[in-house]
Amino acid sequence: MQVRLTNLRLPVEVAESELVRHVSQRIGVRVDDLKSWRILRKSLDARSKKDLQFVYTISATFPDDPVLLKKLTRRKDVESFSPEVFDDPDSGADPLPLRPVVVGAGPAGLLAAYYLAVRGYRPLIIDRGYPVKERVPMIRAFDSRKADHDEENNYLFGEGGAGCFSDGKLTCRMTGPDVDWVLESFITCGGRESIRYEHRPHLGSNRLPMICRNYRRKIEALGGEYRFACRMESIKQENGQVVGIGTSSGFIPTNHLLLAIGHSARDTYEALYRMGVPMKQKAFQLGLRIEHPQINVNNWKYGKGEYIDILGAADYALVAKGERDLYSFCMCAGGYVIPSVSESGRFCTNGMSNSRHDTEFANSGLMVTLDPSHFGGSHPLAGMELQRRLETVAYELGDRDYRAPIQLAKNFINGRVITGEQNYISSYQRGTVSCDLREVLPPVITRAIQEGLPIMDEKWKGKFLKDATLLGPEMRGSAPVRMERDLVTREAPGLKGLYPIGEGAGYAGGIITAAVDGLRSAREVVRRHAAPV
Repeated sequence: MQVRLTNLRLPVEVAESELVRHVSQRIGVRVDDLKSWRILRKSLDARSKKDLQFVYTISATFPDDPVLLKKLTRRKDVESFSPEVFDDPDSGADPLPLRPVVVGAGPAGLLAAYYLAVRGYRPLIIDRGYPVKERVPMIRAFDSRKADHDEENNYLFGEGGAGCFSDGKLTCRMTGPDVDWVLESFITCGGRESIRYEHRPHLGSNRLPMICRNYRRKIEALGGEYRFACRMESIKQENGQVVGIGTSSGFIPTNHLLLAIGHSARDTYEALYRMGVPMKQKAFQLGLRIEHPQINVNNWKYGKGEYIDILGAADYALVAKGERDLYSFCMCAGGYVIPSVSESGRFCTNGMSNSRHDTEFANSGLMVTLDPSHFGGSHPLAGMELQRRLETVAYELGDRDYRAPIQLAKNFINGRVITGEQNYISSYQRGTVSCDLREVLPPVITRAIQEGLPIMDEKWKGKFLKDATLLGPEMRGSAPVRMERDLVTREAPGLKGLYPIGEGAGYAGGIITAAVDGLRSAREVVRRHAAPV
């Protein structure tokens, strides 16, 4: 029989290698009788700082025993378990006349292409940016002020997309076989096996380039093809059917186009709008990034010094309830604040951390949801234009040199402004400029952050804002636009063969949700069509 054991609590000092003994004891069988077992979920209970515990959910299989089964059915922590089956449909009857094309090599495009390649559909993947091996040195040169901003090769565009340099967090609220399939593919391409079950799995920005390269090698080995420095510029359609795309490298014929442009391809949004691709405004998250000494976070969360050696740099997740909720987002323990810039002359922040979480800084987004009523217009791209205006102000405040506007957190709350050169320590490499961060935010967002930060600080008994600075603005966590699509076919209305997917289409907000969205649209292509001959 197979069961699921929940709420198995063990001190963090207990190694995973010792789990089998605790699992057998809780179920009431001998270790030798466990045919198999695996961790389904592992989270950290940090409510008691001096008694941190891992909380496990376990799947275990052992011989049928009617007496034991009767005893187990009376318990709340054990139940019969049958894992959901991944939907991997038979191919449709009609062969594709042309191979499918995937626009964008970020998480959504990458997993869509990978699934299509595994199923034998030999996809063509195009990306306006460069291979990740070429992205890395150019990004480092920009960070160290040795290169200008490149609008096609930066933190947001290129192989791996924005997800390749935004920390590698795989946290999401989704569960199920589609998520499991995506995680397994990450493991196949170089991710740690523990991402299967960790509550907050994390790959690290230093490991993601290698993982992206491994995906490419597998896709190419299965007959797929990549074309970099190839920007989509138009979609050709005949009688409501996609027949190809115009690109910066020439025309590419296709009848099935998976559009994974990412949330920052603003020129592509404009082109798609002119082409008549149906889209509408969507609420998005806007705010600032807070940065504090990592040791402050460690001291707050860990009641014993040895916990740092077991668990590494501490993280956090906070919400301040109010008229507009303020919440932490993409918390980067032992990380860096980075520029999230796609267009020259504009500035925005993000955060990242490597797999070792080994800097002296902790940072996190402080986000508020901005609904379309505050966009300043009814145009589908009004939210995007609002982003542009705020990012232009931030660029000007940063001396027109991509320096980060910065302010002490307590000064922001109190409305105290100190401008110009200040010796604020930050992980942001290009330098900072002290200013009034209210200038880069809509008033409604300013009020929400000013009201929410003291609530967060109270939760930490006055230690959350200690030595904390704010940088910003931050607004690239989700798209301000949603492209419409059919709930069943996942195609855009009136454009057969066009599949908007991922964050850029407005249907995801993170690596895993974007990857799953891409997988699901690729699966519909497979379900309806056979592989191209």
